[in-house]
This record gives sequence, structure tokens and C-alpha cells, in this order.
Amino acid sequence: MIIGQPGVGKTVALAHLASLTANRDERLGDLSQRVPFLVHIADLKLPATDPKDVLKPIKDAAYEQAPVLDLGRLPSFIQATFKSGRALFLLDGFDELTADDQQVVSEYIKSLLQAHPKTRIVTTGAPEYLDGLVGLGFAPLSLLSWSEQRNAHFMERWGELWGQYVALETRTHTRPAQVDPILLNTWVSADKAILSPLELTLKVWGAYAGDSLGPHVLEAIATHIRRLAPSGTPLAALEALAMQVVLNGQPIFDPRQARQWVRAFEPMEEGGERAHEATQPVPGETAEETKPKIAKRGQKTIPTPTSGLLGKMASSGLLLSYPNNRMRFAHPVLKGYLAGRALSNYNANDALLNQPDWSGKYLAMRYLAAHGDVSPFVQKMMEWSRLPMHRPLLAAARWLRDAPHEAPWRGRLFTALADLLQTEGIPISLRGQALAAFVVSNDPGAAALCRQLANTLSYELAYLTALGSGAMKDTKAIPVLENMLKASNITVRRAACMALVAIGTTQAQEIVARTLLHADEDLRRVAAEALANDPGEGHAMLKDGATLQDVALRRAVAYGLARVDQSWAAELLQKLLVEDNQWAVRNSAKEALDGHTNLRSRAPHKLMAPSEATWLIEYASKQGVSIAPGTPGTEALLLALKSQDPDMRLAALPYLKYTPTEGVVSQMYGAMYKNDSELREAVYQTLWEIGASGFKLPNPDQYGLS
Repeated sequence: MIIGQPGVGKTVALAHLASLTANRDERLGDLSQRVPFLVHIADLKLPATDPKDVLKPIKDAAYEQAPVLDLGRLPSFIQATFKSGRALFLLDGFDELTADDQQVVSEYIKSLLQAHPKTRIVTTGAPEYLDGLVGLGFAPLSLLSWSEQRNAHFMERWGELWGQYVALETRTHTRPAQVDPILLNTWVSADKAILSPLELTLKVWGAYAGDSLGPHVLEAIATHIRRLAPSGTPLAALEALAMQVVLNGQPIFDPRQARQWVRAFEPMEEGGERAHEATQPVPGETAEETKPKIAKRGQKTIPTPTSGLLGKMASSGLLLSYPNNRMRFAHPVLKGYLAGRALSNYNANDALLNQPDWSGKYLAMRYLAAHGDVSPFVQKMMEWSRLPMHRPLLAAARWLRDAPHEAPWRGRLFTALADLLQTEGIPISLRGQALAAFVVSNDPGAAALCRQLANTLSYELAYLTALGSGAMKDTKAIPVLENMLKASNITVRRAACMALVAIGTTQAQEIVARTLLHADEDLRRVAAEALANDPGEGHAMLKDGATLQDVALRRAVAYGLARVDQSWAAELLQKLLVEDNQWAVRNSAKEALDGHTNLRSRAPHKLMAPSEATWLIEYASKQGVSIAPGTPGTEALLLALKSQDPDMRLAALPYLKYTPTEGVVSQMYGAMYKNDSELREAVYQTLWEIGASGFKLPNPDQYGLS
């Protein structure tokens, strides 16, 4: 499961993987020999109607897209590919569905894997809602946010291609001269808000096209909607459609029903009739509803969009049409933005709050918070928020970046987040999400809060606040971070170094450079590893350090180079391994190079059955417990979770997530509240997967834990 918030690039990742596989890219290893099948969930007619042919939905979807000359060979090719175990099934759109629809898809995937167990599947997911997939053995993979360097490279590349193609075309139409890309990119970069790849794309697009409605990311989204909207279509019509899609929980909707949602906005014809109301079909609807048509062989079943409102939206690209009378918005963010604007003018609070949780609901609430007062929503979500996940609170925290700074609910939300950040004894992964909310909020008071909390005696809180200061590039925190380098805890010192490198001013760089040159051995290594995050001065320092006479410095530099994923770093490590005259430096270089080659070992692997896991069988026999083949081995795994061996405890967790009973969860809570930070974080991650899979996690309070 590729997980992430809407706009982070999940669809692009799937398309890229499909392209690499189709071209048999050797970087994919064994996957390069697979045949990719890339489909959106709207392409599949589910639930499947023929249990004997589980591939029929995939065949039908491929049939709609394939060239006519290939249609005759297509069914047998698909059947043979899946039967031989060479299929790579890439399914987009799972993250957009409601929980009920996700269950339908999960059941289909389960049937597909039972019929063709060698099929490899990659799909998309919202981090909070993965109903049904965890139990099937899917491993979540989070997409990394773009760094400043990647953002800069993207904008530079955009400028090159724009000047090469688009600007050249505009000059032929005697339009105004193109503004220098350096100025445009500088203007875009001036906004310090953390943007998703989609948001950055829309903002850069608006800057280069000259049609941007304003500097804020919300205005970039509005600009793109204006680009896509059919000429003459009132914005209220688009908003009404999006609102109904969200309130009805139908991200993939029937255009015949949708036509009723926007009926009031259809243009009038002579005689008072709505255009196309009686005679014209919409995309996905036949012209004569009462006369069924049988498509001829090779004939596509997606109708041509008509002149109606929905047809115009489909023609413009705002809506996408699919077989079997289905449509959807081109992107969930566009739908959520329009729905949020519409909801700001209606009293639909209860209807939205009472909906089952799904990504479309929370996306609409996020943009509603940017345009209206969501105090009732915030109040309810704070009341519902509790350990171990605090999901409602963290969902509301995503609204802070775009909401007005004078919104009355912001103070209460910040207070709740600050309390969560300072709560000792709970997983640092959870506290880190509260910190991330402060960073992403772009609120001027967030940096001051981190500086204020930095003087704490709690090393976990000091570690978090140091990272927060670095993420916000708070130059006022430099003296505080320099003082943290004297802390007794290495984790705090590491966070301080990373923060100083992230701030990146001359003063901050000099502090890290002095640390690299003169600190103790552990802190030197920390400084070198932090400098790997800076492609400019940081990499230059590492290159220079590898040539100096100081043995401890060269050894630290080797660990820093290990974190640089570039060919020059690998070559420099190889040189240290072969040519350095100190065995300590050579050993460090070898350790760094081995880490590069063992990256694949960190990927998730399919678990062996409990009855086949040697470590569990040996432990269970010592405890007098047997594990029968085909059973989950829960009793033995719970005993392992209580073991004195830390490796044994960690090894039990991946198995226990597949049997999420109340008894299992209660034992996991007990493990999470033990004085073992590594186990606490591992349990929290396992509980997150269990909760995202649809299991309702009880409150730890009922077990006397909090």
C-alpha cells in the first residue's frame, strides 16, 4: 500500500512503477519480468458477478482501453499472465473510497490472490483507512515529502520545459514576454508553507501561466479549477456537485443521479426545458434508456460526452468518465476544495459529522475550515480524540495551515496539540505527529513554543523540539541548539545537529563544522551524518574531511558519506576502504558500503507461518505450548511478547496484528506502557496498522493504562 495524503504523488508513483515494469527496468529486480496492469478502481465493475472468472473485471477494464486489433487476443493473454504468476496488478483509487466500498475491493483482492497467489499487487491507501488490506498481508509504504532541493530542481526543470515549449508557442501569438524563470521560482519559493507535490505544481503552473488568482495555495487550487471548468459554468454548480458527492459518500458516482444534483444549473432552452434534460444522455448513460444496447465487438462502451453540464465538465477534464455509468472528479483535492466551499454556505454539520470516516469527508472538512467556521467540528473531534491514536485531533490539525489565523477554534486546537506533545510515557511517534502539526501550521507562535520547551529535562521532548526548530528554520533557536550539543543524551545531540544543518545559516554551519572538527568521537559522527542532509556546504565539508589527517574525523566522515545517495560518495568510501592507512577508517568505510548493499533487507517480507517459524517453535516448546499447522499461534506469540528477550518481543508483533482481538490488543497496550522505548514505538506502529484496518481500538483507560 502506497500511503499518503491526497496530492502527495501516489498515482504518479503507480504510473512510474508501471512504466519501469513495461520497459523491464533492471532496477526493479525480479519485478522487471512482470506484466503491469494499471487500473483505477473506477475501471473495475465490482463486486465481481462471475465467481468462476475472477479476472473478468480486469479483462473488461482492459477491453475498454486496448486497440481494436488486440481485442481478440486480450482475454487469453490476461488469463495466461495471471496463471503463470507474472502479473503486477497496480490498483489506484483505493484511498478515495468509503469504508464500505473498500470492503468490496478487499474481498475482490482476496479472491484474486486465492485464485492467483503469485500475483504481486500494489495499491494506494489513506494513512487512516486501510480497511481489509492489512489482514491480507499488505505492507504500508509512505511516500516521502519533497525536500527543498527536490522542490528547487522541480521548479528549474519546469522553467526549462516551459521556455522550450509553452513560451515558444506564446511568442508566436504575440503575447507578453515571458518573465525570467529565476524571478518566478524565487516568488514561488518565498512562500514558506509546506506544500504537497500537487500544490507546488499548481502554484508553479499559475506563476508561469500568469493566470494565478493569488499567492496562497488555496488560490492556486482555485486557479486550476477555473482552468478546467467549462466556459460559462457557474462555480456554484461545481460546488454543488462536489458537496453532494461528499455528503452521499460517492466518490465514484452515477452521472444519472448527479444530473439531478446539478439540475438547477443546467442552461435553459426555448420552451423552458432544461438543456438535454429529456433527450440528451450524460456520459455513461445511453440515449434510449429503455432500449438496451449490445455493443458490437470492438466497440467502446464509454459514450461521447454531450452538451449537458456534466458532459461539459467531462470534456474539459474536470470530471472523468468510466464504463458502467460512473464518473469521478479528476482529483480528490479538487473535489474536496469545491465541497468545502459549498459547505461553508450550508448547515450540513450533523450530516458530515455523522458520516463514517473516509478520506473525502476529511478533505472536505479541511477546505471548509479554510472558508468557514468549523468550531463545532473541532469541538466534537477533540471530544472524540483519545489514546492510543488521537486520530480526530490529528485530522483537525491538518486544517491549521490554510485556516484564517483569527479563527476562534485555533487556540483550543493548539492547546490540545501542545498537551499531547508534552505528555510523557506515550509513543514518540504520536508526540511527533503533534510536533509536525505545529510545523506545518506555519503559525508564528510555533517556533517560540519549541524554543520555550527546549529547556525541559525530558530528553524526548528536547529531541522533538530541536527537530521542530530545524524544520521551521528558526534562527532564534541557534543558541539553544548549540547548548543542546552539550546534552548527555546522544539522541538530543543528534537532533540539535540535524536542526542546525536544516537552518543552514553561516552561524549554524560554523557550529556544526566546529563540532565535526573538535568534538568527541560520537558527536563527530552525529555531525557528519547531519551534514549529509545539506547538498551544498554539508557535502563540501564531507569531501574535505575525507582528506584531512585527523583519523577520528575521517572515520566520522565515512558515516556521513554513507547517508549520501550519490555516486561520488560511494567512490570516496571505496577509496577510504582501499587506500586509508588506518584500520579504524577502513572498517567504518566497509560498514558504510555494506549498508548501501543491504538496503533491500530493510524491505517488508512475507511472514512465515507461525508453525514454520523456527524461533517461535523453539520458544513455544520451552514454554510447553504447541503450535498446530494452520493456526495463528496466538498463545505462543503473546508469551513471546512478554519475554525478557527484546528481539523476541519485537518479532511477535508483526504476527499479532493479524489476530486483533480485544485480548491481544490489551496485551499490546501493556507492552506499550513498559519502560522500553523501542518496544513502545513498535507496538504503536502495529496498533496503527490494526486501527487503520478497521478494528476499533479500545481506550487504554479501561485496562488501567493511560
